[in-house]
Amino acid sequence: MSAVIDLRSDTVSKPSDAMRQAMATAEVGDDVFGDDPTVRALELRAASFMGKEAALFVPSGTMANLLAVMTHTRPGDEIVLGDQSHIFQYELGGAARIANVLTHPLKNNDDGSMDSDAVAAAMRQENLHSPGSTLLCVENTHNRCGGAALPLTAMDALTSVARERKVAVHLDGARIFNAAAALDVPAARIARDCDSVSFCLSKGLGCPVGSLLCGPAPFIERARRNRKLVGGGMRQVGILAAAGLYALDHNLGRLSEDHANARALAAGLRKLAAFRPNDPETNIVVVDIQQGRLADWISAFEQQGVLAVAFGPQRMRLVTHLNITRDDVDRALARIASIAGAVPI
Repeated sequence: MSAVIDLRSDTVSKPSDAMRQAMATAEVGDDVFGDDPTVRALELRAASFMGKEAALFVPSGTMANLLAVMTHTRPGDEIVLGDQSHIFQYELGGAARIANVLTHPLKNNDDGSMDSDAVAAAMRQENLHSPGSTLLCVENTHNRCGGAALPLTAMDALTSVARERKVAVHLDGARIFNAAAALDVPAARIARDCDSVSFCLSKGLGCPVGSLLCGPAPFIERARRNRKLVGGGMRQVGILAAAGLYALDHNLGRLSEDHANARALAAGLRKLAAFRPNDPETNIVVVDIQQGRLADWISAFEQQGVLAVAFGPQRMRLVTHLNITRDDVDRALARIASIAGAVPI
């Protein structure tokens, strides 16, 4: 078998030699003391990209979202979010278990948005009987909605509802640069009316680890205390921050290549009767299985050196990234086509 084509996630991408060199030569200090110059440089750059005053470097997107919830709310508050959101689906209930807030999930539309009237109706004023809704969480791009890039009109409608009710907005922008590329707008425009925004370095940007939480300076200082509380204080972490600086300098302009590769992958899969893929806006292809069992297909793919992940009872996900070329896509499709008649239906 020739090289494995790993489409499980963009998190499997590996740092380039140039990124490794930047890491190896990074100037470092102790980040808990606030004297790691490379971390400080990354935080300033991240805040600028998002149009915010300050930023905080953290190990993961899950931690960034948790810190946002903890910092925006008090124990017992209610947060409103999508029922398909990463915070609700994939973060082990940290909002409830650690931040001690009540989650109020609403239906996500196919494009990852939520109905603004439903959001307005869900937001509650604190009174003798009810917790107050103090935070709205939005996700863009939206992972479980096929990497959808929420239109600016949808973002603006949701943030307007929150503003009218004096509710803060956190944007889970794990792949916000993919959204920016798809919508052809700066990331700061997407995050403009959000009180905080997080984004990942370890997904489409190809870094080995790390995320940023951005917002007003007083908010970030409170988040820094909460980071320490949950064990996220780090020391000579400029080695990792250097990868983030490299990615922001070199890996943003190429994201449209991942999107084109995802469209090519979906188009090839659409020719096979067993699969019904989405029309990807970004780098995520979600495929509904029309024939056969999902587990059999995942196994058959793996035997052919193509890795995908289950994404529901009869659904799989494939994600393009900087280590996947158009030739890789073509090879993956050829391998899949070769087994299309071999999996029991």
